[in-house]
Amino acid sequence: MSEPAPGRLSARRILGLVTDPGTFTELPHPARQSAPDGPLGWQGYDASRARAAERTGEEESVVVGTARVEGTAAVLIAFEFGFLGGSLGERTGDRLEAAYVHARAHRLPVVPLVATGGSRMQEGMLALSQLQRVARQSALTREAGLAQIAVLRDPTTGGGWATLGAGADVILALPGAQVGFAGSRVRPSDADPAAYTAEAQFAAGAADAVVPPAELKASLALWLRLLTAPAPIPADPPLALGGSALPATGWEAVRRARAPHRPRAEAYLDAYFARRVALVGDRCGGSDPGGMLCGFGERADGRTVAFAAQTGTATRPAGYRTAARLIRLADRLGIPVLTLVDTPGAANDAEAERQGAGAAIAELFGEVAAARTPITTLVIGEGGSGGALALAAPGNTWATPDSYFSVIAPELAAAILKRPPEDVETTAEQLRIRPQDLVELRVVRGIVGHSTTGSAAPLPPG
Repeated sequence: MSEPAPGRLSARRILGLVTDPGTFTELPHPARQSAPDGPLGWQGYDASRARAAERTGEEESVVVGTARVEGTAAVLIAFEFGFLGGSLGERTGDRLEAAYVHARAHRLPVVPLVATGGSRMQEGMLALSQLQRVARQSALTREAGLAQIAVLRDPTTGGGWATLGAGADVILALPGAQVGFAGSRVRPSDADPAAYTAEAQFAAGAADAVVPPAELKASLALWLRLLTAPAPIPADPPLALGGSALPATGWEAVRRARAPHRPRAEAYLDAYFARRVALVGDRCGGSDPGGMLCGFGERADGRTVAFAAQTGTATRPAGYRTAARLIRLADRLGIPVLTLVDTPGAANDAEAERQGAGAAIAELFGEVAAARTPITTLVIGEGGSGGALALAAPGNTWATPDSYFSVIAPELAAAILKRPPEDVETTAEQLRIRPQDLVELRVVRGIVGHSTTGSAAPLPPG
């Protein structure tokens, strides 16, 4: 007999796939007594549960307990799809609540391994109301500063997707898994099935990664390690990767920042972190992988630092919303943040306006301003107006020698002032946008890589 696909592994098998051998301990749960055939008196319900128990060896549709994942302790919630389609009922709610309460009591992250068709029809609205119960427990766990990392198996639909899945801080999905609020039997007959897949959710910014089963344990372990290592110490600004000479003029600063060979965000992140993982998507149907890189990284000394880095292109609204999501999560978990500024400005095309560019930028400004966790910013290229400033930390922004920061691009400033094109260079000089100008104006603290020690040179007090 062939092995089932990893997405359809039993609860015990998926637990065995991701946990360290011999570390899983099942948690106790309330022993609920219910009337014959459940709260609705649904004829044959008791018999269906008995058959499900005999077939799966489980008493309910979830198995909950504690275990270690490559050494990191966590509470795990594994759905058993073979038990009435992994559906949620009152007894399921009892187990889920017990898992979250234990996680908060012992300061452990929560990992739902989801495979469910939704709420259990045989328990009617009492089953559906378990979603409110789960949402409450998830919210309390979020407020406690504990991470929640969901793994989407096949299928993840209905209320299970809309609470335990989509409500998690980080969402990993198995390839080919059916994922969507509507299950296969209730969606429109002409609906494109490709839209209800793990890959489609990733493309829409609703999942952070599609992870092959063979890599799931290592990926989950890295996420758990990174998100359970708070460190209130501010991140050091990276050293400059380009040249160390300062630009002589404002226009030279612009040309150097726009040079195609200048080091970009990927190079800075590779040099700064020993390893990193990506936080993808704004959870509103969009992502901006070409314009904003977000995630968590591990420094050589083992410290975790969150990052949001512009890539040198115009930043889309989804990029700003993803960065805001990153900062909210890092703030809640007590993890310092590094931001890299490099954009000619926010995308200003008609589609960007329809996607809420102004609201997205305002949201990011607000998250940076309200963050309790320390944020460090390095301008590594172009600092184009408010689209760049939204990502910059007030009082803790640094610059590289091949960068500039400006209220507006010199060309646009000249156009607004009705100056001829030959006056653009003069306008750039008047704007005082060179790194050394920014230090003198106290817009940035210092220029990295521009000291005798090769490290950041802070602005002298005074």
